Amino acid sequence: MMAALAASLAGCTTSDSRGASDAKANAATIRLFNGKDLGNFYTFLETNKFEDPGRVFSVVKEDGVPAIRVSGEEFGGFVTRAEYENYRLVVEFKWGTQTWGRRLNKAMDSGILLHCNGPDGNYAGFWMASVECQIIEGGCGDLLMLEGKDAAGQTIKSLLTVECEQGGKEYWYHPGAVAITRGEGRFNWYGRDPQWQDVKGFRGQRDIESPAGKWTRIEVICDRGNITNLVNGQVVNIGTGSSLRKGKLLFQSEGAEIFYRRIELTPLSSIR
Repeated sequence: MMAALAASLAGCTTSDSRGASDAKANAATIRLFNGKDLGNFYTFLETNKFEDPGRVFSVVKEDGVPAIRVSGEEFGGFVTRAEYENYRLVVEFKWGTQTWGRRLNKAMDSGILLHCNGPDGNYAGFWMASVECQIIEGGCGDLLMLEGKDAAGQTIKSLLTVECEQGGKEYWYHPGAVAITRGEGRFNWYGRDPQWQDVKGFRGQRDIESPAGKWTRIEVICDRGNITNLVNGQVVNIGTGSSLRKGKLLFQSEGAEIFYRRIELTPLSSIR
């Protein structure tokens, strides 16, 4: 069911108006990155809370178009000011070349935290309780569950169920397999290389992410507790029964340079 919805929505575009459903989506779509500044976001970093003196985040021209550059030099992220639920998120990103600190020679790493709940920094000191759509070399589309604490110190659970196959301590999304519910760790996208290594430049045999220097399109469909990840138009992971269904979006700074030229969100109510 979720795969069918993903396929249907993947046919809708927010960049033109080919048909009534597309026109309706255009009218409702929120351009979270407006092509000018970070006005729809605030920043939160490990050392610099709500400030960015080192310009970890900036708007630049990349391949001739406006893009948000994340240097990755300090862990943290840029976060939406508003909360969202039941939406289709479209993101286009490209890796830069720089890596930093403890991830200097590691796979280039980032991610989109969905349904962020609780105070800023309640997970690891610079992120939030959420479900992560992973963006990492070889692992784009993985689903991670991040549990944090609310203002009273109580655990904010992040539970998700995925049909998956298990190999050792790893889980790979596999439609029709046994459904497993977890509150921590990661559900790999279906084609993640079993021999994946955390090294800069890693690329698996089945990777769908675009090669280095090219733009990759990620779509995330959040629909009443269900989360579907698409990479370059292909469904790569589906989670159901999420305990988190509404919240902010956080785009990570995690030791690697990354550019975003498109961040758009369309409420599902406008395109069903």
